[in-house]
Amino acid sequence: MIPLASVAFDIDGVVANTMGLFIDIAREKYNITIQYEQIILYDLTQCLDIEFKIVWDIFQQIMDGNHSQPLKPIDQAPEVLKKLCKKTQKLLFVTARPNANALMPWFLKTLHLPESQFKIVATGDFQQKIDVLKEHDIQYFVEDRMETCRLLNDHGLIPIVFCQPWNRESHPFIEVRTWEEIYTLIDTS
Repeated sequence: MIPLASVAFDIDGVVANTMGLFIDIAREKYNITIQYEQIILYDLTQCLDIEFKIVWDIFQQIMDGNHSQPLKPIDQAPEVLKKLCKKTQKLLFVTARPNANALMPWFLKTLHLPESQFKIVATGDFQQKIDVLKEHDIQYFVEDRMETCRLLNDHGLIPIVFCQPWNRESHPFIEVRTWEEIYTLIDTS
């Protein structure tokens, strides 16, 4: 069992269905149809036949929170996070986004988490997650990006891979497919 105080979570692709939002924006604003399962690489320019400028524009809209389509949570994330909040003083979320401005209102409105029960740290770079996790005495990190998982492992941290179509390569790490699976790994006593 993983002690609750020693686990933290990535946001995009773990808590927030960011790729689903990307697909919605591509369809509604650019008339481009993408299936979720087509996103087999984290670098979308390598697996989708879409101009780099469009990919960049969509991600800028997502990062800025400047989109009319809703950012939905990953299935079961709100329910499990609420249960975890009741068992700890504060949950830690670490994102490679350059800032968390668009995320804080989303956490409050969509996840319905009390502001005093969570902390979001935006690093601006996936490599900076290591320092944040170590600073907060975190040993386990739930992450969807395989390159980040390898980096965590190289620095003595334990990655938990949240399964997504873009991380289906072979790896030696703990793997989860749902938030209920995450909950069963955590000691909430």
